[in-house]
Amino acid sequence: MGRRISYREALREALQEALKNDPRVFLMGEDVGRYGGAYAVTKGMLEEFGPERIRDTPLSELGFVGAGIGAAIGGMRPIVEIMTVNFSLLALDPIVNTAAMLRHMSGGQFTVPIVIRMATGAGRQVAAQHSNSFEGWYAHVPGLRILAPATVEDARGMLAPALLDPDPVLIFEHAQLYNSEGELPTERSSMVDIHSAVVRRPGSDVSLITYGAGLSKALQAAEILAAQGVSAEVIDLRVLRPLDDATVMASVRKCRRAVIVDEGWRSGSLSAEIMARICEQAFFDLDAPLARVCSEEVPIPYAHHLEQAALPQVPKIISAVHALMGASS
Repeated sequence: MGRRISYREALREALQEALKNDPRVFLMGEDVGRYGGAYAVTKGMLEEFGPERIRDTPLSELGFVGAGIGAAIGGMRPIVEIMTVNFSLLALDPIVNTAAMLRHMSGGQFTVPIVIRMATGAGRQVAAQHSNSFEGWYAHVPGLRILAPATVEDARGMLAPALLDPDPVLIFEHAQLYNSEGELPTERSSMVDIHSAVVRRPGSDVSLITYGAGLSKALQAAEILAAQGVSAEVIDLRVLRPLDDATVMASVRKCRRAVIVDEGWRSGSLSAEIMARICEQAFFDLDAPLARVCSEEVPIPYAHHLEQAALPQVPKIISAVHALMGASS
């Protein structure tokens, strides 16, 4: 048994634990202090830890991410919150050209142990400039570790090992998950594995490979498919770089069919990389062509019905599975 907790509360507990356990840890970002965070994750933390540890920043991602990188190089353990992944593009230079590369370029003399958190994803009617899923872009870059917690347990347990990593870690929290709830096991490790994918539902007919908000949709699809006589295995990638090829290939070799569910756009997407790796490593184990369910190739619409139509949805996943089963029958 455990206790029921929201994704937001799990993140807050993880931050509080990190701040209490290590005086080098501090949190910085837009509205993280007095306002309590754009998604209320840091509510009350300014009062608990004070302005030295909870630092409100100007509206300059380039500036405060660069400051966080400097603090990490100087021996601190900064947690930098970027309000949404869309705004992280303003800080691409320090993230990609400095944080990701400095250990390599210095021959190991310098490390950048920074954790950068940001909200990602669509589904909340906040229009195109606040609804992107760019985690696949960051997963392209050597020197970064990319995490996508989809459960309250991962939201609670991924921060501690991320802070121990000598390299930059980017944590993508899907905005649709903040209000979601789940069971946090009483007997749990204080740290979650940030190296491996995990099988969330075993199956034998088709692998549904996903991450973040796609997990709940894949699990819903698997439930409906089970009633239709199709056994779907659901893989939660949760670590987008480095990808856990072994878990993915083991599932594909068992199920012999695979559908990747990715909220990113199809062209040049993380789903394309996963499909390529399956073709490279497990092509002759497949009984049907690979399939994927991605967002439509448009800026995410504002209108609710158009936004929902543009995103991966349970019926789309089920349809893709049926097409595979037909192709291999």
